[in-house]
Formats: sequence, C-alpha cells, structure tokens
Amino acid sequence: MNELELKYGCNPNQKPSRIFMENGGDLPIEVLNGKPGYINFMDAFNGWQLVKELKAATGMPAATSFKHVSPAGAAIGLPLSDTLKKIYWVDDLGELSPLASAYARARGADRMSSYGDFISLSDVCDVPTAKMIQREVSDGVIAPGYEPEALEILKSKRKGTYNIIKIDPDYVPEDIEHKQVFGITFEQGHNSLVIDNEMLSNVVTENKNIPDSAKKDLLIALITLKYTQSNSVAYACGGQAIGIGAGQQSRIHCTRLAGTKADNWYLRQCPKVMELQFIDSIKRADRDNAIDLYIGEDYMDVLADGAWQNIFKVKPEIFAREEKRAWLDTMKGVSLGSDAFFPFGDNIERAHKSGVEYIAQPGGSIRDDNVIDTCNKYGIAMAFTGIRLFHH
Repeated sequence: MNELELKYGCNPNQKPSRIFMENGGDLPIEVLNGKPGYINFMDAFNGWQLVKELKAATGMPAATSFKHVSPAGAAIGLPLSDTLKKIYWVDDLGELSPLASAYARARGADRMSSYGDFISLSDVCDVPTAKMIQREVSDGVIAPGYEPEALEILKSKRKGTYNIIKIDPDYVPEDIEHKQVFGITFEQGHNSLVIDNEMLSNVVTENKNIPDSAKKDLLIALITLKYTQSNSVAYACGGQAIGIGAGQQSRIHCTRLAGTKADNWYLRQCPKVMELQFIDSIKRADRDNAIDLYIGEDYMDVLADGAWQNIFKVKPEIFAREEKRAWLDTMKGVSLGSDAFFPFGDNIERAHKSGVEYIAQPGGSIRDDNVIDTCNKYGIAMAFTGIRLFHH
C-alpha cells in the first residue's frame, strides 16, 4: 500500500489529507484496527523512532506516551518498586513483563499529560502490556507486532475503534527528508545521529563521576529530547523520564516546567499522598486530577467543603509547602538533559532543587564558565555533548 487516505489533517477543516510514500514504495505500516488520523500518525512515527533508539541504546524494551507530537513520558523496562506500582496504579495487575513495566513508567510519569496518549512500543505487544493499555484512556498504539491474545484485547477498546498500527521494524527512512510550510518546501538530512555513552565522555566539572545508572538515565533524557518539540529539557531517574518540558521559548521556563513535573512525580511517592483515601466510585482520570491539585497550589479546589466529599472518604490534611519542600529535599540521583546549551546558571539552580546530580548538554554558551561554576557549587557532574538536538 503506497498511500492511506485520512479523514482530515490537523483540524477538521484541513482536507484532503493522506500519508504516502513519495518514492513510490509501500508504506512501512499496517493498520490492524481503527482509523488513525493525521496527528495520530505524527505521534506514532515520532514515538516509534524514540523507542527504537532507546532499545538500541540500552538493550531493554522501551515505551513512550506521546501527546501533540511530544512525549509525555518515556522509559525502559526496569522492574517497578512497590511504591512505583502503587503510584502508577498497576499494583493490582500481578507480574509485569519488561515491556509492561516500560509503559507503566512512561504513562505514569505524568499521568495528566498522558491522558488520551498515543503509545509506542519497541517490542511485540504482549498480554500484560495490552491489559494495562486496555484500561487507560488512549488514542492508539504502534508496535512491531502483537501477540494474538494481546491484539484481541486491544481491539476491544473504544467499542472496537481503538487505533492499532503495526510497523516494519526494519524500515529505514531515506537520507533526505522534506516538509512544507506555507507552500514552501524545506529539505534537510534525516537526523540519524546515534546517541550513546561516547557523548558523555567530556565531563567539564570538578566532579567527574557519572555512574552507569546515571549514564543510562542521561541517554534516556537525550533520546527523549531528540523527539521533543524544542526548546526542551528532560529530567530522568531510575530508567525513565520523570519530567519533560517541551516547546518553550525560554530555556529556564523549560527547566522550571520539567522540574515541576519531576517534583510532582516525587511528591506522589510521599506517604501523605499515597495514603489518600479515595471514594470507591471515583474514575481514574478524576483521581489523577485530584492528586495533581492536592500537591499543587490549588489544593483548596479538592479540600473545600462540598468538594472533598465527592473525592475522598476522609478529608485529607493540607499538604503544607514546608512539608512538600522537606520531602523534595530527599530527592536525589536525578539526571537532566537539555537539547541546547544552558545560557545561564539559573537553570542549574532550578535543577538542583529537583535533586539533579548529573547533566548532559551541548555546551557552547558564552557563559559556560558560569554554568560550570554553578554545577561545582552543588557537586553536580556535567558532560558537554557538543551536539544540539532541536526538533521541530
């Protein structure tokens, strides 16, 4: 099949719409169920590249959760602790496969942003992963294949309309790619840059020690950024991205946005949050929203009289700012990647507040000395990769 007609483009008024191969060859995908749209395919193809590269870089199954052509989460299939199983709402699913663990991490890092995601999986979708996907609100999934039972589970979603795409894992794009903006064609070489440990060899700070676990997290952050709308930064910890700041005009705003998401990920692990008693009838999305509000500045939206009774069995105590800061001060071992250089040390100051101990960024700012000095102040190890990772 050389082309596939779509219902419409980015918006319903943008017709006609299709995906096709300009070289006359066959599309490297097969739609097994549903009718994916224009944005679905953009998420799917970007997400597939991300997980394929994560698998190649780490040797482990990988998954990502995409929304609006940027990842909300990305991870590899490391086992989950009991705490992570609980905050990701998968503690009732029994034993998880590595692929299922990867998606639990990718979906769970930022559940608010992952709502209605498009999923990409590096490996054949197995039954544990399909069962996890089945109960989440999601637009679709792309993978190199599906176990027969897993495929039937996924086909049952959304009254049989769930989008399921199979991609040829051996497909390689042409070296030159094109896109049009305002009727004008842009041409560039495909970004085939390989991200590996060699990129982390130029450590410019006084602290030169980046352990293997942190190197793996830095690779996850950098590969994630390669497919995140720029400007972008990514915090990673324990085999997954925990905070992604995408598409901000200012780098410090990227660092703050992603840092807040990383903080929220860690705050959800605080016993005070894990012990919240929700009413039995609450929906998953409402529960996620309630937690997000409870740990944020708008906590009275869920604690006010007349509101909390619709969410909790018992009214929770306020999670005071001082309590939150004290818990966040125990956050350690976080890695941070940036798709372009940090122009000021304020980015490092903000990163330090979220437990960052390892950084990978291109370097090349006229204020590199200030950025390095700020890292040295906190004992942070920072590598200059020399490579920019803009994506638009």
